[in-house]
Amino acid sequence: MKQEELWKLLGEMTLEEKAGQLIQLDGRLILGRGDRQTGPETENRPDLLPGSVLNFDSAEMARELQSRHLSEDRLKIPLLLMLDVIHGHRTTYPIPLAMGCSFDEGLMEECGKMAAREAAACGVHVTFAPMMDTARDPRWGRIMETCSEDPLVNGRMGAALVRGMQGEDLRAGDRVACCVKHFAAYGAGEAGRDYNRVDLPENTLREQYLPAYRACLEAGARMVMTSFNTLNGVPAVASTFLRRVLREEWGFDGVIISDYNAIGELMNHGVAEDEDDCACLAMGAECDVDMMSLVYARLPDLVRSGKIPEAALDAAVMRVLRLKQELGLFENPWHGADPETEKRVYLCEAHRETARRAAEESAVLLKNEGILPLPGNPGKVALIGPFATDAHLNGAWSRPGAEEDTVTLPEGIRQVMPGVELRTARGCSAEWNVDPSGIAEAVELARQSDWVILTLGEAEWLSGEGRSRTELSFPGAQMQLFREILAVNPRTVVVLFHGRPLVLTEISRTAPAILDMWFPGQQAGPAMARLLWGHANPCGKLSVSLPWTLGQVPLSHNRLNTGRPKPQPDTGVFPFTSSYLDAPNLPLYSFGNGLSYTEFVYESLETDREVFSDTEGLTVRIRVRNAGERPGKEVVQLYVRDLVARVARPVQQILDYRKILLQPGETQEVVFRVEEKQLRFWDAEGNFLSESGDFEFSTGWADHLLHTKRVQMTKREAV
Repeated sequence: MKQEELWKLLGEMTLEEKAGQLIQLDGRLILGRGDRQTGPETENRPDLLPGSVLNFDSAEMARELQSRHLSEDRLKIPLLLMLDVIHGHRTTYPIPLAMGCSFDEGLMEECGKMAAREAAACGVHVTFAPMMDTARDPRWGRIMETCSEDPLVNGRMGAALVRGMQGEDLRAGDRVACCVKHFAAYGAGEAGRDYNRVDLPENTLREQYLPAYRACLEAGARMVMTSFNTLNGVPAVASTFLRRVLREEWGFDGVIISDYNAIGELMNHGVAEDEDDCACLAMGAECDVDMMSLVYARLPDLVRSGKIPEAALDAAVMRVLRLKQELGLFENPWHGADPETEKRVYLCEAHRETARRAAEESAVLLKNEGILPLPGNPGKVALIGPFATDAHLNGAWSRPGAEEDTVTLPEGIRQVMPGVELRTARGCSAEWNVDPSGIAEAVELARQSDWVILTLGEAEWLSGEGRSRTELSFPGAQMQLFREILAVNPRTVVVLFHGRPLVLTEISRTAPAILDMWFPGQQAGPAMARLLWGHANPCGKLSVSLPWTLGQVPLSHNRLNTGRPKPQPDTGVFPFTSSYLDAPNLPLYSFGNGLSYTEFVYESLETDREVFSDTEGLTVRIRVRNAGERPGKEVVQLYVRDLVARVARPVQQILDYRKILLQPGETQEVVFRVEEKQLRFWDAEGNFLSESGDFEFSTGWADHLLHTKRVQMTKREAV
C-alpha cells in the first residue's frame, strides 16, 4: 500500500475507528484465554476493535487473532501483534546484562537475528526490546534487562540488537520491528524502587541516559515506549519535554507507545483528574498507542468536544498505519506466522549453538588462584548448591516453560566431560527460605570429593520487573553453605547465577575461583562445563560494577571527582575527604574487569601527535600481546579524562573498545580513531560542546588504567 492510499484510508475512517488504531489490548483476553502477566487488572471492551494486541503464544493463536480481527474490521486494517522478546523467543540466550559483558556487538546482532526468526514464526510483528535504561543501582530488579551501566556500551549493544532483529527489510517473514524502551531514565528510579520517581539535572540526563536510546533509533528502531516514572516531576507518558527531544531534536517520526496502563496511571501520579485529562495529556505528548488502560476509548468524544484536535488524532493514526505498511501487513497480514516454520526453527541446532556461544562469551571469570581450568581427570566432582540440578537458569522475561528446554548443569557436564564421576547435592535454596537442613549432606559430599563446583546466586523470580530489593546479599542459607563447603574442601569453584549485581565480598575473600555466569539461558549446562574444563576460554568483562557493599550504590565507573577526593590507592580511612569510614569508595570488581586462562600484556599506548585540532582528530594505538599458552579474546578498552572543563568531567570515561582474538605469543596493534565530537559534553546552559585543553587517554579497565598519555586538543576560532 502506497502513502497516498494510506491517506485515503485514513479519510474513510470514523473517529471510533481512528481511536481503535491507538488502543492495544491483550490477545489472550480477547480470545478468552489466560490471565494478565504484568500491570493492573483490566477488562477488555467487547465494543472496541483495537489496532494492536500483545501477549499470545503461537503462530496458530496469532493467525486466529488476525483472522478474527479482519472479519470484524470494516476497512480490513490488520492488527499489529506485539510481544516481549527480550533475550530470545523459544531459544533463550543470556539476559541483556550478561550480553553486555560480552562486549561483542556481532554476537548480539546474531542473537537478535535468531530471536527474530523464531518470534516472527510465532506471529510477532513488534518486540518490546531493546531496553536502553542505563542503570547504576542493582537494587532495581530490571537492571538485568539493560546491557550496561555505561551509555556507550549500552547503546552499541542495543543498536546491534536492532540491526539483528529488523534486518534490511521489515517485510521479510523472519524480521520483527523493535520498540526501544523505556523513555526516559527509568533506570534511575529513586532508592532503586521500580516505577519510582526520577530527578536528574538536564545535562546528566542528556549525557548519561539519553544517548543509548538515540543509538537504537539511529540504528532504525521503529517504536519507542515511554517509561512509568516521573522525570523531574512529570510522568514520562505526558512529558512534552521528552516529546520535543524525540520528535523535534532527534527527528523520530515513528510510533510512541505507553507502557502497560501508564496513561491511566496519570491519575495515580496526581497530574490528571480523570480519564479525559489522561487522554489529553498523553496525546499532547504525542503518545500514539495506549497499552491496556482503555483511556483512548475517550478520544472520539474529546475530539468532538474540541479538547483534542482531530489533526493530532490523525497524525497518531497515520504513524501506526505507516508502521503496518512498513511491515507489509496490508499485503500479508500473517507476516511470518507459520506453525511449520515454528517447528523448523524453534531450538534448532544452529540456534542452540548460538545460545551456547553467547553464554560462554558473556561469562566473567572474576577470580582464579590457579585452580581453573579443571583437570581432564578430576576424580570425584561434587556439583553443589541451589542451581546444581535446577533448570531455572534463564532469567526474567524468558518465555513461560523455558526451563523445559534448558540443558541443566549435570547434563552439560556429562555432554562435555562424559567420563567425570559426578555427584550432586542441592544444600539449600536460592530463595528466601533459610532452611539449612540440606547443608550437612552437601558438606559431607564435598568432603568426599576431589573438586567442588558450588553454584550460588538468586532465584530467577528475584530479579526483573517489580523485583526491587533492599539487600544485595545471597538469599536463604547460601552463605552458611558456602562457609561450610570451603571449610572442608578448599578446591572449590564458585559459579554464580543471578540477574543483578550481588555483594561478593566474603566469597571473593576466600573462594579460590569465581565464575560469574549471570542467567545464561538454555545452554547453561554445556557452556559452564566448557568454561570450567577449558574447552572455552573466559573472555567476558563486567559491563556493570560489582559493589563492595550495599551502602555504595548507586555506583558507576564514570563518576565525577569531588573537591576533596579520597587519596589513591583506596585504602585506609581519610577524614574530611569524600569517603566512607567503613568501606572503600571503589567497587569490589570494577566495570571492564574480567580474567582469562591466558595472560594479556599491554605493551604500549601511543598517539600520532601530542597536539591535535578539533578538525583533524587523533589516532591512538594500543599494543597487546598474548603472553600465555592459550588462544584468547581480549576486550581492549580506551578511556579518556578531560582534565579541565567548565563542567566537572568523569575521572574515567570509556571512549571506545574493540574485542580481539590473539593466539599464544601473538601481538596485535589496536587502532582507535578519536574525533572531536566524542569529547563533547553538555554544559549547565544546555550546550553540547567540547573545549580545548589537555586530555588523558588510557587503556586497561576502570580503576586499573595503564599507559596513560596526555594529549592537547586545540580548537579553531569561529569564523
